[in-house]
Parts: sequence; C-alpha cells; structure tokens
Amino acid sequence: MRTFLHILKLSILQQTTYRAALIAGLATNFFFGLFRAAVVVALYGAQTEVNGLSRAEALTYIALGQALIAFLYVFGSFDLMATVYSGAIGSDMIRPVPLFSLWLARDLGRSLVNLVMRGLLLVLAFSLFYQVIFPANWTGWLWTALSLSLAWLVSFAWRFLFNLTAFWTPDARGIGRAAFTFSQLLSGFLIPLRLYPDWFARICEMTPFPAMVNTSVEVYLGITSGPALWRALGAQLAWFILLGLACHLVLRLGLRRLVIQGG
Repeated sequence: MRTFLHILKLSILQQTTYRAALIAGLATNFFFGLFRAAVVVALYGAQTEVNGLSRAEALTYIALGQALIAFLYVFGSFDLMATVYSGAIGSDMIRPVPLFSLWLARDLGRSLVNLVMRGLLLVLAFSLFYQVIFPANWTGWLWTALSLSLAWLVSFAWRFLFNLTAFWTPDARGIGRAAFTFSQLLSGFLIPLRLYPDWFARICEMTPFPAMVNTSVEVYLGITSGPALWRALGAQLAWFILLGLACHLVLRLGLRRLVIQGG
C-alpha cells in the first residue's frame, strides 16, 4: 500500500506540472460543451421534457459529460501500449508492485488532478451560461462520489484491457481509436441513453460502457434512486470485477509472448 500511495503521489505531481496543458484541455472541453448545449437547446425547442429528461437535466448531463472527459479518459489512453512497443514495460515488471496496480496508481493520480482542474472548473464555468442542477442534499453527493469511483474503475479496466492488445499487434492505436469511439456511443457520453430508441438503449445496457458515464450522471441527477440505485451501483461493481479478471488473464497470456531485446 505504501508503494501504491507513493506512485499515486508522483503521478499527481507529474500531472500538475503541465499546467498549460490542463488549461488548454479545460478551454477545449468547455468550448465543445457550449456547442453541445446549443444543440440540446435546439433539439428541445419549446419542449420542457423529452423521454423523462428535462431540458435542465439534459444540459447538466452535457456539462458533466464534458467535465468527466479527462477524469475517465473518455477518448482513450495508450500509455501502457507504448511501454510494450518501446520495451519500457521491462522496467515496470521488476517494480515491487503488480503491473495492474502500478498502472492503477498512475492513472488514478492523473485522473484526480483532471477531475479538480478540468472537471470541477468546467462545471462552474458552464453554470454561468446554462442552468446546472446540483444534488439537493449530502446523500446525493455521496452516491455520486461512490458511483464516479466505480465508473473510473470500470473505465480504467476497459482501457487497460484494450492496451494489452499490444502484445499481439505491431500497432493497435488505430483499432483503439475506433474502439474508444464505439465506447463513447454506448456509454451515453455522446447522447444520454434516455434519448436513444428503447431497443438501442437496451443493447447499450448489456455492455459495460453505460457504467462509465450514463450511470453516474443519472445518479447525480437523482434519476436513479431507491432500489434502482443499488442495482446500478451493483452493476458498476460487477463490470469492474469482470473486466479486472479479464485484465489479469489477458496480461498473463500477453507476458508469455513478450520478448525484449537485450534480455
């Protein structure tokens, strides 16, 4: 645990070093957030509600989706894949912490900085232009924090799992970009699942991707509550466990194929 926390601390310090990149990322996410909000306003027109989602809830959904881009690495990450191709994974393998836990700590440090510097600031800035809904009580914040934590774990496991394809392909970045775009569609990041046709929304719910974005946002908005809340949190936990087990299995198979020149 001490090693994990040390790696986490180093990751946070490293991420906070790139302040210009954080500001540029915040500005970019904010600009596209305003653009997406304008599309939602045009979509609703004179209507105050579409399929159980009010205009204010839809705008808040957009704000939160944009705020979570860097926290959840919605557009994907290829850092682990790069270490496989460069051979740097060899030094990671001799560290006194399992490879999965090592990358968990690294990723968590970066994500926490992104959540504060890009996520929270974006929501506050967005609220100056559009109505943003906030939880009415502390329990709403508590359930949101729990759901976001599980969402991050599911996102990390999915990204870690896909990065392991580097053991079998000379360059999987192109396939990865397509896969991460696919996950954006099914997670509810591009469009809230409630605005999809019912048949397509049901297909999405059969995948782990809604557990990354849609579930947490609906928990935040209070749309998911009562027994449905427990089912949603349980589904997030179950998907993390399944993806985590898949990560360990595929990693074990991949390491058997690993050959690093010079050793």
